[in-house]
Amino acid sequence: MKTGNQTITVETTVHTPVGEVWKYWTEPQHITKWCYASIDWHAPNAENDLRVGGRFLTRMEAKDGSFGFDFSGVYDEVRINEIISYTIEDGRKVTITFISQENDTKVIETFEAETTNSVEMQEAGFQAILDNFKKYSETSKED
Repeated sequence: MKTGNQTITVETTVHTPVGEVWKYWTEPQHITKWCYASIDWHAPNAENDLRVGGRFLTRMEAKDGSFGFDFSGVYDEVRINEIISYTIEDGRKVTITFISQENDTKVIETFEAETTNSVEMQEAGFQAILDNFKKYSETSKED
């Protein structure tokens, strides 16, 4: 996949403290519960070695088995409760910033666009996943 020069930013404010938001974003048992763009998809498996040089992998699949792919990469920067940056397997860079706002957390995700799909489609997909994350984080009471 080719990397474009354009970056896309999506964001949300989660009505949950940053420590919990961080846990829900980074722990595999939580990632599998929110990391998909629509209800006809799911994330049956996630692995996460959250450290600089560590790898992550999330398997995303259509629930009907018609399509699936691995979303994976290597961490470039990790600052607990503040920032995660990584390089996806295709060479594109992603940065997620977590901003504590009392009992809320602003999550800002910036990523380099690829050239296969439209910018609008990529933005909508990443925003849908972020919206799922917000919903999960605000309603989850798991450890």
